[in-house]
Amino acid sequence: MSTSHYLWTPPAVPSVPVRGRAERAPVNRLFFVGRNYHAHAVEMGRPVDKSVEVPFYFTKSPSSLVESGATVPYPSGTRDYQYEMELVLVVGKPGFRVAAADAHELIYGYACGLDMTRRDLQLVAREKGRPWDLGKDIEQGAVISEVVPMPGVVIEHGEVVLTVNGQLRQRSDVDKLIWNIRELIADLSQYYHLQPGDLIYTGTPEGVGPVQPGDRLEGSVAGVGEIVLQIGAAE
Repeated sequence: MSTSHYLWTPPAVPSVPVRGRAERAPVNRLFFVGRNYHAHAVEMGRPVDKSVEVPFYFTKSPSSLVESGATVPYPSGTRDYQYEMELVLVVGKPGFRVAAADAHELIYGYACGLDMTRRDLQLVAREKGRPWDLGKDIEQGAVISEVVPMPGVVIEHGEVVLTVNGQLRQRSDVDKLIWNIRELIADLSQYYHLQPGDLIYTGTPEGVGPVQPGDRLEGSVAGVGEIVLQIGAAE
């Protein structure tokens, strides 16, 4: 068997800690669901009518992943860096064109997540019909807590909370998702062969807003866990 030789050292496989396990969970892809809480869709000026619309997604590079507890620099190119607190679904089995009734079979567990966003750049891109990459795919802009194994469990409710410097900013419940866990797995699997290690950030509730250097973010999803992020100085 031949051995590959590289011009430079390839990056390490992204991974996240798993509660109660010495092994870490390797990460494959990061999917993010846009506008999946009605109140957030309204605050973004884009209400959602589920009867005529389908979910939409964007992605981030796996290398953008950073663990809870980190201090990350305020990113370049923005004056409006914002938080979005989310429940994260961790895929544990492969699946393609999965029926909603069978979606639970793909679930390994869940985590808490923060989808950090250069909001000013995202909105400019949105209005011009351009991709959101500069607004969303940010170095250290996908924050995740430890993974809690819950094989086959479909979370249908649970309070989602975020505070900034101890002040409440977001509070909602997973039961307010426009497209629920089963529907998201079934829909996304129509377009992708879902694989173990795929992470699905399921959407954020209302109350998103800006952060500044020195801010401390603390979030939680009931029954899943907690997440912490410190915003450092701009580079």
